[in-house]
Amino acid sequence: MREWSPMDPGQSDPPGEREPPALPFGRDFWDGRWSEVLREHAEQVAQRPPNSYLTAVAGSLTPGRALDAGCGNGGEALWLAGRGWRVTAVDFSAAALAHGRSTAAALGTDIAERIAWVEGDLAAWAPEAGVYDLVTSLYVHVSGSVEEMVARLGSGVAPEGTMLLVGHLPIDPVTGAETPAAGQVQVTVEAAVAVLDAPRWELSIAEERPRAVAGSGSDAVICARRRT
Repeated sequence: MREWSPMDPGQSDPPGEREPPALPFGRDFWDGRWSEVLREHAEQVAQRPPNSYLTAVAGSLTPGRALDAGCGNGGEALWLAGRGWRVTAVDFSAAALAHGRSTAAALGTDIAERIAWVEGDLAAWAPEAGVYDLVTSLYVHVSGSVEEMVARLGSGVAPEGTMLLVGHLPIDPVTGAETPAAGQVQVTVEAAVAVLDAPRWELSIAEERPRAVAGSGSDAVICARRRT
């Protein structure tokens, strides 16, 4: 369910890539999209750095259990595992999960054994309650209510754990132009805060941030800690 392009914010799309049609954004669409990108641009995907929002937040946390909800090809899950986290990586694209699993295996058992790859649809999939020290969901197209998905994923955060959500805004707030996320429903600051602005949560980030590449719009970035 990760945003169609495997590139991080601030990176360009692969050469020759065109934006997909606005609809549909279901399992078959994303699995086909990942299959195409991994087939035609495997080297670029392999060189893609982990998401900078995640590395900034997780870099200061003590490794524990992490959930990467909408993990795509697994770049962030691999980064977390390499730093001692035990990761549950969830996506509904079998192609993306297979790529992540094979990459982890190539890196050795120390990495591979730290990641559980789970095929699941975030429209309904729910984490085990209260067990994850970090829950992250980056650029996921939401099928249904954003607030409901945030609440469902948030139920998996352990006391004193952290939740990081990032969404690509479909309209550039500066220019009013459509972005590559046009037609998608992704996490917004307003929707996330409606759920996380509650007594058991402490918000540390809740803002829109311009993406590094001019004309690609802005991201909604939300980070919260669950109180005991």
